[in-house]
Amino acid sequence: MEKTHTRDFTQGSITKQLVVFATPLFLSSLLQIVYNMVDMMIVGQTLGKVGLSAVSVGGDVTNFLTFLAMGFSNAGQVIISQYLGAGQKEKIPRFISTMFSFLMIVAIGVGGICLFLREPIMHVMNTPPEAFTEAVNYATVSMLGMIFIYGYNIVSAVLRGMGDSMRPFIFISVAAVLNTILDIVFVMGLGLGCRGAAMATVISQGSSFLSCGIYVMRHKKNYGLDLSVRQLFRIDGVMLAKLVKLGIPMAIKNASVHVSKLFVNSWINSYGVAVSAFAGVANKIGSTANLVSNSFNAAGSSMVGQNIGARKYERVKGIMLAVFRVTVSAAILFSICMYAFPRQIFSCFTKDAEVIKVGMRYLPISILLFFGSAARSGMNALINGSGNYRVNFATAIFDGIIMRIGLAVLFGLVLDMEAMGFWLGDALAGFTPFWIGIVFYFSGKWKREVTD
Repeated sequence: MEKTHTRDFTQGSITKQLVVFATPLFLSSLLQIVYNMVDMMIVGQTLGKVGLSAVSVGGDVTNFLTFLAMGFSNAGQVIISQYLGAGQKEKIPRFISTMFSFLMIVAIGVGGICLFLREPIMHVMNTPPEAFTEAVNYATVSMLGMIFIYGYNIVSAVLRGMGDSMRPFIFISVAAVLNTILDIVFVMGLGLGCRGAAMATVISQGSSFLSCGIYVMRHKKNYGLDLSVRQLFRIDGVMLAKLVKLGIPMAIKNASVHVSKLFVNSWINSYGVAVSAFAGVANKIGSTANLVSNSFNAAGSSMVGQNIGARKYERVKGIMLAVFRVTVSAAILFSICMYAFPRQIFSCFTKDAEVIKVGMRYLPISILLFFGSAARSGMNALINGSGNYRVNFATAIFDGIIMRIGLAVLFGLVLDMEAMGFWLGDALAGFTPFWIGIVFYFSGKWKREVTD
């Protein structure tokens, strides 16, 4: 009898299952942040604040396109988990092939469009003149590798939806090591600058996508999948409708939050190269704030999805509370570290005294980021796991546009707090999904399945 790689979340200890499932997700996210930080550190130490600014701005554009992919792949994860929980496993292969084909087309489309418009996009981002050329170089390579970024998100979403978080972690671990080696070779050894940093990231992500995809196809019986390579390039109309119906609101939610961050960073970039350089560091701090919460949110979403599919609603409440306990504890720990070792943390990215001075002023805002991330984690697990597209869309509009941009403009421009005001508004807006989730939970509408 073959060993199954799927996991049943509809019975057993909630906390144990959550921690076991979320830990590889956490480690995967940590490694992704690490190799993104390696880009920043090597570029910052080699090319100075101009290179740091270029990677920051170029990375913002790449991240926006990545968040589009994550919206659809997260929707796929929810649908797969609900099919699994409802005992409709035979529908999963058709859904996987539809998701793969559709998102590969999207990757080629958005990558091509942004490649063509890369210079106008850099102008819209108010890229500092000193960093413009390197930012364009970084974005160009990233656009060319968009198919690998989307591909890895697809494969990892399929595995998470099936309850397997360990295999994506193994493959991203290999990619992280490869990325570090290539960063040193391309940036420090060959002097390829920001283009070399982007090449290192794209090659490592491509290796992770291909190796993970090959593994799934070779071990498809362990996942109960009747799927061939030929079937991967077929689109089922019914399955596409389900993916698009949920994927568009989730993609809009991810993209709108990032668009608002691009808006904020565009204004921040106008305050000079030192502030622009620290914006990249601030983004990494924000990624750290989201590290635990996003991992447990993703794990919680799969668990919520299975239990809604199985109509075990009481367990959903327990999953939410377990997510909150872990993420709030992490926020407290991160806050202590930031206040205890701020200069040491900032110095990992740059030795420039002017940039570090900006960081010291930013310190209190980072604490708000940590707790905002923790507050929304459990509610996002419910919202995402339920697959309710209306609430996802409402969250996108309020969190991504109305609150995030509105508060940033209020503090940054109206109250004349400049760059710090934009960062403060962005941090406070992070609490929005928590309040939306509270209303959604007590409405009881989360009990309706997206697979119906």
